[in-house]
Amino acid sequence: MEIENTAELRLLVECARGGSLTAASKVMNITPAAASAMLKKMEARLGARLVERSTRALRLTAAGERLRDYAQRALELLEEGLAQLHEGEPGRGKASAPVLRGRIRVSASSDLTRRVVLPLLDSFLERHPGVELHLNVGDGLQDVVRDEVDVALRYGELADSRLVARRLFDGRRLLVASPEYLKRHGRPQHPQDLATAHECIRFKIGDRLERQWKFWRKDQLNGPAVEVAVQGRRSADDGGIAHLWALEGRGLTYKSELDVRESLASGALVDVLPDWVGRPMPLHALMPSQRFMPQRIKALVDHLAAGLARPAR
Repeated sequence: MEIENTAELRLLVECARGGSLTAASKVMNITPAAASAMLKKMEARLGARLVERSTRALRLTAAGERLRDYAQRALELLEEGLAQLHEGEPGRGKASAPVLRGRIRVSASSDLTRRVVLPLLDSFLERHPGVELHLNVGDGLQDVVRDEVDVALRYGELADSRLVARRLFDGRRLLVASPEYLKRHGRPQHPQDLATAHECIRFKIGDRLERQWKFWRKDQLNGPAVEVAVQGRRSADDGGIAHLWALEGRGLTYKSELDVRESLASGALVDVLPDWVGRPMPLHALMPSQRFMPQRIKALVDHLAAGLARPAR
């Protein structure tokens, strides 16, 4: 079994992306009949059905999905290799760092993106003008493999063994509020004070609205947690909205220290219980595979790790 040429790989990728042979043929500048013939020959040679056809649409089979993932990354690696073909050769001048080219698809939560990640992405693109960025922002979790995401930035511990993960930041949740809110409502002295006397701004993690917040004393991180059932009139499916409401003095919220570190550094928000911390909230960069990882992906993850390691100004 073998692939005869890169056009076959590209056809499979474009069929998955466009949802039809017609869409794929337009991108590849061939006729739909030629695209159909190429696909049939590839399936016959490989001995596997790669797509399910209907009168309206086309979808990949399980075998097609597996091959498409490898095909996409093989094409990207080939593109990168061709771009770097003559770099550092004798007679071509002083050797330099590889020129990075190609598309990077990044997925991250809204608050993290707007307050922390965007400046790092901007500086990376300025350094590497041959890179194209596709950014998906939202607090809903994407399927990294199915949705063709190159790098997904996600909080928390990981369960998907199909993915390659690099830990970018170790942190915890903090209870934060604006000085204005604390002036009006007083400052809680213990996590249990949240159960009755304070307006708590909650938000969804995935599809679940958090109704209980956990805290540990900083000097007893291995000890038992204090778990508090919190109430409040405001909740959202976007962590950035919870952050904004806290800045406006609408209540207290329970956020990753990375998301709020700029607000804490400026004094716009206050660490309400400085002797306590919330549950661990490490940030990871998730990637579908290490086998076919282009240099531009590795370079971006290195850039993000270095930027996140710098303290807030």
